[in-house]
Amino acid sequence: YRRPEPRLQRRGRRCGLSREPAPTHSTSLAEGAVLVDGARPPANPNYHPTMALEKITQVTGTGVHVPGSDIDTDRIIPARFMKCVTFDGLGEYAFHDVRHDTEGNKVGHPLDDERFADAKILLSGSNFGCGSSREHAPQALHRFGFRAIIAESFAEIFHGNSTTLGIPCLIAAGEHIAELAQALEEDHTTEITIHVTEKRVSYGDGKEFPVHLADSAHEALTSGRWDPIGELLEGEQAVEETADAAGYLRAG
Repeated sequence: YRRPEPRLQRRGRRCGLSREPAPTHSTSLAEGAVLVDGARPPANPNYHPTMALEKITQVTGTGVHVPGSDIDTDRIIPARFMKCVTFDGLGEYAFHDVRHDTEGNKVGHPLDDERFADAKILLSGSNFGCGSSREHAPQALHRFGFRAIIAESFAEIFHGNSTTLGIPCLIAAGEHIAELAQALEEDHTTEITIHVTEKRVSYGDGKEFPVHLADSAHEALTSGRWDPIGELLEGEQAVEETADAAGYLRAG
């Protein structure tokens, strides 16, 4: 019997060799914010009295199609690359085992096609992100450079983990994804605009199609409330004031 390892935290030994900066939305100080007079120094050095998460109402960029259904999280990020306690460096290992042969040579995966090197929008099939609930999967995709995913359907936990990174997971009909994929194949510079607020996608010369986004994710993304850790830090002063007011929570 092997005792399960504790849940991985955000700080500690790094994965891989690259040093991409982690998202900083949840710890950025809003413009013009000032410290509240008389506020005691917060225990958490990352705390700021006023924070502002980005409201994600639109995502624009080029795309890449990774075809297939039931693409699970182990395919997105193999388990052996998860021996870490921070997500830095995971991007280079996204889809590693289907991008390389057993000798480590690239096999011509869409993510290695130079035409799609700057793609921000990932297209795929049904049940994307199924399998284990590892949050490393959306973290790897985020660090690879993706800012939205369009697929026929998503695994629920993957969908939730992606939303907390500010990555919209949009459901579209298979024929619409196929048409967009064909447009990208014919012209890889085709610009895609995801109108998150309106739940639609436009591209090319006036082409567009509707997408579905869960109401909870839609509200979180468009209102800038998609990062629960950011929200907790935002409310830290209120938490500490409540702790001070409750005598039994006072230290010492």
